[in-house]
Amino acid sequence: MKQTFIALAASAAVLMMADAAFAQAKDDKGMQVFRAQKCTQCHAIAGIGNKKGALDEIGSKLTPVEIRAWITDPDGMRAKTQPPPTRKPVMKKLSMPAGELDALVAMLKDLKKP
Repeated sequence: MKQTFIALAASAAVLMMADAAFAQAKDDKGMQVFRAQKCTQCHAIAGIGNKKGALDEIGSKLTPVEIRAWITDPDGMRAKTQPPPTRKPVMKKLSMPAGELDALVAMLKDLKKP
């Protein structure tokens, strides 16, 4: 009985570490896309990039669908949300493979208030 419990606990620990490693890999891919797309020219994460466009808590403010829309249709999102015209230049539409877009959105949605 004790050996079974130890085996189950060890298995659970391995699965939790694998899940954490997968989440980290996903975030790393999203950050790679963030850098490759030169998002740091206008935006910052953890103080890296243009601090005027900090995205550190974007996942607390926008849903993944809204984040994706801002990336793929910024003109439509500006028309829909009518943000104050304080940011210049306005965000440009990004084009990238679906897997890269998914990784970027996944990383950004996880940026929430602590």
